[in-house]
Amino acid sequence: MSSHSPDKIRNIAIVGHSGTGKTSVTESIAFSAGVTNRLGTVDDGTTISDFTDAEKERKISIAASLVHCNWKGTKVNVVDAPGYADFIGDAKAALWAADNAVITVHAQSGVEVGTDKAWGFSEEFGRPVMFLANHLDKEQADFDSTLAALQEHFGNGVAPLQIPVNPGAGFNAIVDILHRKLHIYATDGSGKSETGEVPGDMAEQVASIREQLVEAIAEGDDELLEKYLENGELSEDDIARGLKSGISSRSVFPVLCSDASRNIGIDILLDFLDAEMPSPKDVELLKGTSLGGDEISLMADPAGPLVSIVFKTISESAGDLTFVRVLSGDLKAGQDTLNATLKSTERVGQTYYLCGQNRSDTDSIGPGDMGALMKLKDTHTGNSLTTKVNGAQVIPIAFPEPLIRIAVEPKARGDEDKIGTGLQKIHEEDPSFLSGYNPELKQIIVEGQGELHLTVVLGKLKQKFGVDVNTIEPRIPYRETIIGRAEGHHRHKKQSGGRGQFGEVYLRIEPKGRGDGYEFEDAVVGGNIPRNFIPAVEKGIVETLEVGPVAGYQVVDTKVTVYDGSYHPVDSSEMAFKMAGSNAFQKAFLDAKPILLEPIYQVNVKLPEQYMGEVMGDLNSRRGRIQGMDPEANFQVVRAEVPLAELYKYSTTLRSITQGTGDYTMSMSHFEQVPQDEMGKIVAESKQGAEAVEA
Repeated sequence: MSSHSPDKIRNIAIVGHSGTGKTSVTESIAFSAGVTNRLGTVDDGTTISDFTDAEKERKISIAASLVHCNWKGTKVNVVDAPGYADFIGDAKAALWAADNAVITVHAQSGVEVGTDKAWGFSEEFGRPVMFLANHLDKEQADFDSTLAALQEHFGNGVAPLQIPVNPGAGFNAIVDILHRKLHIYATDGSGKSETGEVPGDMAEQVASIREQLVEAIAEGDDELLEKYLENGELSEDDIARGLKSGISSRSVFPVLCSDASRNIGIDILLDFLDAEMPSPKDVELLKGTSLGGDEISLMADPAGPLVSIVFKTISESAGDLTFVRVLSGDLKAGQDTLNATLKSTERVGQTYYLCGQNRSDTDSIGPGDMGALMKLKDTHTGNSLTTKVNGAQVIPIAFPEPLIRIAVEPKARGDEDKIGTGLQKIHEEDPSFLSGYNPELKQIIVEGQGELHLTVVLGKLKQKFGVDVNTIEPRIPYRETIIGRAEGHHRHKKQSGGRGQFGEVYLRIEPKGRGDGYEFEDAVVGGNIPRNFIPAVEKGIVETLEVGPVAGYQVVDTKVTVYDGSYHPVDSSEMAFKMAGSNAFQKAFLDAKPILLEPIYQVNVKLPEQYMGEVMGDLNSRRGRIQGMDPEANFQVVRAEVPLAELYKYSTTLRSITQGTGDYTMSMSHFEQVPQDEMGKIVAESKQGAEAVEA
């Protein structure tokens, strides 16, 4: 079993906007706790948690990494999550697995879109949250403005437990409001500090903030509130108990200070994580269900049923490396387990603790703890590992929907199967990436959170699976339909010696309501088309629906009525009537005022107000229709309907316009008629493509 009991474990996901210093915080934690003997930097590519070549090259976190350390007898598991929006799936998975969220905020930039995303995920999973105002050494660092923005955006439960003495260049001093102490740090990265009394000129400010903090703590607990109203104060024990309770119940959200790049404030951050942030014993664990489907309560208990979740998978040449969080029971090396998600058995080999890419053996991973497994057969991100007897599982995480799609084709002939295998393995690592062959578009489509996300994925495809691909713009799944009525007739007759072919069909077509689909009616009387040939007529029509007469797209929302025809007692056949039905339908369709429909997506863009004009102008240029604008604390949300054809690589454009501060979601809304001038271009391109294939 793990050497740490659940009450002596802290599971922390460090999340937030890109560039707020999450990896630097993780690095300083590892250094302060003695895991490493030097303080690495992102710029030098020497941090413990950003260890891949892609991360070192781009100087950003691309995947969640796990680092653990011991701090004064408590094991701290830190999941360093990416902040860049393209890799948001890993950030969500990190919060799914952890018990607490440490949201880093840039003291110069304040609340950003990534801050809001991290908060939303913490809310979804009910995770206690603390904020860390980082980069307080920057010239324009403004703690007061940052705090005000946090309180405006997330409510009055946001409470400063520390304040900087001298933010800006030369920052090195922090006042601990809770303990009324001053910490003055060396600026050499050692993390060494001296403790003193609160400066006289700050005493009144500290007293005022502390009083507000005590009031907030008291208001979250009826018993403490009664004491506070009676005595006008709370004891140190009452404050500590009330603070921990308020954090656990998400009524208090502490704010601490740091400059992680110089290891300032990290030791008191670790003290705070140890003393105040909840252990696995103090939080409500993810909801579990028995293998029979009954909801059960999970507890971090070594004697409880084994329930563990997989929150990250890394495909390696030696086999998959699987990151696990054990919720209940004890996950032992050599144990036979059940993948409750896939209903398949898994033999656990060796169990490990992780510090970035470094692994240390352990006999087991105990309740409340995090670690890694190697070479599991079928288990991937989002799955639950349990036992066949008294087993339980957790509902898999729902990953963010993709925001960008591109088509890929192999550079070398015959690589299609290798592409499919490689992309499937990458999806198992990262479920926020989707791929597959689209038979309608006749293309392999890959989908992700942004252009960089897909660039990294295709880099893995080449590096790990030896497949190089070209990327092209994906085709759009247009639809063909009609707005008029028409009749069609075709006689299929061939005679070339021996038995001939004969079938004649008369039909009419008319439009149906949008989304009502296809309808076939048999109105033939008098046996002009024998009953046994009617299905062949419909089959010919249905096959034509898949490749429409106008531009080769699927036909929808059309009613076809076959009302007459003729046959030959010897030469008629199913094939003859199938051909007659298909050709009659095509003639009628082209006479019934055909139109193209295009997919329209609902796009919601969240951005700072100063970029509103440019973003709305860009949406209008994409034939978008603005549906409205809604303020959301420090942001504006623009709602628009935009054709899918105009959204290719929109994520890149939005980030360029908003300097990385904008974010959006998109979802399919409906199909709508393509404007006539656009329709002409689409039909012309379709004919060119068909001619190229024939040539």
